[in-house]
Amino acid sequence: MKATQKLRELLAGDGIVLAGGAHDAFSARLVEQAGFKMGVVTGAGVAACRGYPDVGLVTMEEMTRNARYIADAVDIPVVIDADNGYGNALNVVRTVQEFENAGVAGIHIEDQTWPKRCGHMFGKSVIPKEEMAQKIRAALDARRDPDFVIIARCDALLPNGLDDVLARGEAYIEAGADMLFCEVRDSMEEIETIARTFRGRVPLHWNHSPSPMVPRLSAKEVESLGFKTCCFYVQALMAGVKTMQRVLAHIHANGTSAGLEDDMIEFDELWDLLGIAKVREMEKKYAV
Repeated sequence: MKATQKLRELLAGDGIVLAGGAHDAFSARLVEQAGFKMGVVTGAGVAACRGYPDVGLVTMEEMTRNARYIADAVDIPVVIDADNGYGNALNVVRTVQEFENAGVAGIHIEDQTWPKRCGHMFGKSVIPKEEMAQKIRAALDARRDPDFVIIARCDALLPNGLDDVLARGEAYIEAGADMLFCEVRDSMEEIETIARTFRGRVPLHWNHSPSPMVPRLSAKEVESLGFKTCCFYVQALMAGVKTMQRVLAHIHANGTSAGLEDDMIEFDELWDLLGIAKVREMEKKYAV
């Protein structure tokens, strides 16, 4: 079954869908190993792995190349952050086709101006909702696989307020978006209003961000509000950073990695995670 069909089945099924966050093919394998049925790729994480903050410095080519490695590494469907589509509606046409060619199951496109910012940074600005609606229409027309999922992301809450988010959500649904993703802030009243307005009309996508702007809700609470997906984009990356800092500091201070065994996987486990058994099988099959 194609990745896009797998994602459509998850969205059509019962209950909330938990998605683990990845930033490269290795972390995507860990997401799958942990049992997640869906993966999501954070643009912030991809930027961080290139040494940049999430302020629009990563190109579409870098994102799609990374997406291709990820899609090849796992069997679960993966949704990729496609920023604002990397330009206007015409750019969005190419963006959709490039990500589709990469083998991922869907993308989300936001209504920010370029250069964009992380959804939980101040200083964001958004394009007119009519322009974003045209981007969504262009994205839908561009896809070759009708199951490829187009998620409309709205970043208007911080700069413009709740009324604009509601108006934009209506426009994006009318334009045909498969899912709606509204970045939120720490106001349960606003979150409940967004959910109440749009749930049951299209699947709602929840970013379970560790940002202090977002309330710490459990997946059950997110589901009870009416969201279909609950996505943990950067938690694994942030945990990995903390462990790497601790390990490197220990090595620098002591000149040895002795004593860090509990912080590291076994050497053979590393190769197992990367599929060495399959490589060994092929070596035997094709040996001369």
